[in-house]
Amino acid sequence: MPRPPAVGAAAPDFELPGIVLSTSRAPEIRRGTYRLSERPARPLLLAFYPGDDTPVCTRQLCSYSAGLDGFASVGTDVWAISRQDLDSHESFARGRGIELPLLSDLDGTVTAAYGIAVPGLGLRRSVFLVDVAGIVRWRHVGLVGLSFPSREDLLAAVASLDR
Repeated sequence: MPRPPAVGAAAPDFELPGIVLSTSRAPEIRRGTYRLSERPARPLLLAFYPGDDTPVCTRQLCSYSAGLDGFASVGTDVWAISRQDLDSHESFARGRGIELPLLSDLDGTVTAAYGIAVPGLGLRRSVFLVDVAGIVRWRHVGLVGLSFPSREDLLAAVASLDR
């Protein structure tokens, strides 16, 4: 089984379907394809989480979604990835007002490529900061998955990037 990419290593490229809730006017869901190699030239936080509408995941993603303006102000995007399908993601986003992209890794290919798959359980809660060149510059890989890096921790990681 692959190990998580080390700081300084290339982030595994991927292409996944995803949804994003937009509430700028009337709430609407946009579905699309997200490719790591085709994202805008900005740092990206990839937040892998075990499941939609679970207590810790809900706290984590609501926190990150509430901080999107802060991430945008430092030129950083946030994408969240789990093994649920797009319908589950849509229900979760609408029910909780989560406005960051939720990507679906149904077959676990991306989770495995990032070395965070847990047989029989899904995945280890993890966050990777990928710079504009596609290099992992910071990471947090949870052992148990009951805690997650705060927005402040993530903003500090972004601030430490050489731009």
